[in-house]
Amino acid sequence: MQVKTILNRIQKHRGFVYGDVRLEDHRDGVALTVDIYPHARNRPRCSGCGQRGVHYDRLGPRRFEFVPVWGMPVFFLYMMRRVTCATCGVRVEQVPWAEGKHQLTTTYMWFLARWAKRLSWKEVATVFRTSWDQVFRAVDMAVVWGRDHVDLTGIRAIGVDEIHWQHGPHFLTLVYQIDATRKRLLWIGQHRRAKTLLRFFRWFGEERTATLAFVCSDMWKPYLQVIAKKAGHALHILDRFHIAKHMSDAIDQVRRAEVHALRQQGRQPLLTKTRWLLLKRPANQTRAQRTRLRELVQHNLRAVRAMLLRESFEPFWHYRSVDWATACLDEWCVQAMRSRIEPMKKVARMLRRHRPLLLNWFRARGEISAAVVEGFNNKAKLTTRKAYGFRSYRCIEIALYHTLGQLPEPKATHRFC
Repeated sequence: MQVKTILNRIQKHRGFVYGDVRLEDHRDGVALTVDIYPHARNRPRCSGCGQRGVHYDRLGPRRFEFVPVWGMPVFFLYMMRRVTCATCGVRVEQVPWAEGKHQLTTTYMWFLARWAKRLSWKEVATVFRTSWDQVFRAVDMAVVWGRDHVDLTGIRAIGVDEIHWQHGPHFLTLVYQIDATRKRLLWIGQHRRAKTLLRFFRWFGEERTATLAFVCSDMWKPYLQVIAKKAGHALHILDRFHIAKHMSDAIDQVRRAEVHALRQQGRQPLLTKTRWLLLKRPANQTRAQRTRLRELVQHNLRAVRAMLLRESFEPFWHYRSVDWATACLDEWCVQAMRSRIEPMKKVARMLRRHRPLLLNWFRARGEISAAVVEGFNNKAKLTTRKAYGFRSYRCIEIALYHTLGQLPEPKATHRFC
């Protein structure tokens, strides 16, 4: 079977025919070169407006890199025609296998973009003997096409969160679709300000915003203000993960202060190497850790009391009635305020301020899980680590859209990966 027969089967271009196929010397060994000729009755298309025009003249041979075969680079060799266009004047023709001045064929760019979901961009460039810039352009092309054709209908639940990016106070605002039927990244914004989230709602549109039924976020004040203004009709649910994190931070703060106080008093360092012991849930503790915890309870330490306060709050999430959950929350806040442990009192005051939003957890009746947002955040951090940190916002933006956005791809006669 000839190579031309295979190409005509999987990569046929209307109005063009494949010519000679030959092996040529290349910097990495040998390369497969395929000549392409226009059909005799094929009038060239203008690359500006896409209209057919009169053939003006030809340029020199131009190489377009195709998907490699058996480790060999494959090049299409074609002499570009110039066309006299009634609208644009004399322009270079439009060819179906490549766009603009790209040296890679569109098929090869989609091939690289699909592999970039599995490997880091540098590894893709190394494996397929191309450059990092070419892989970046391929992913950029895939993201631009996918964002132009993304389906935004039927979105009823979104989750808003931020991740830290680069060194210093640099954050990214991420908005996810967290419906039961579909979960994906919808939008990325630089910084975590009110203006950032407002840009999302402007992009999302008033009609789609009006169909939202659930919004999940943490207790970051700019997010709360914008959500109340733009999506006040939706049920706003606070992220359970961040509430647990605030309590864990309070326990750790109490432990550090108490360790320092015990050292100053010259007493036995009872809390040495107990950080993870106090932060772990009882169900996840080992037998040795449970034994050590029983010993600590006998000393009536503030850190242990703070940990017990956190455990007494855990039944709150298992109520089904809003009234019973309200009573549990009020009782826990009273206990925390009477504990004389300032970090836990601070948590209690925070929960009281956000009491209506906190009780929306039970009004949603388990339809929305905020754990999806944290799972996506972990994947987003993994994406940045795979590249050892992107230096520009554009790079991190297209990488996250490409990995988490579930963007559509054009239909093709053959998929190479």
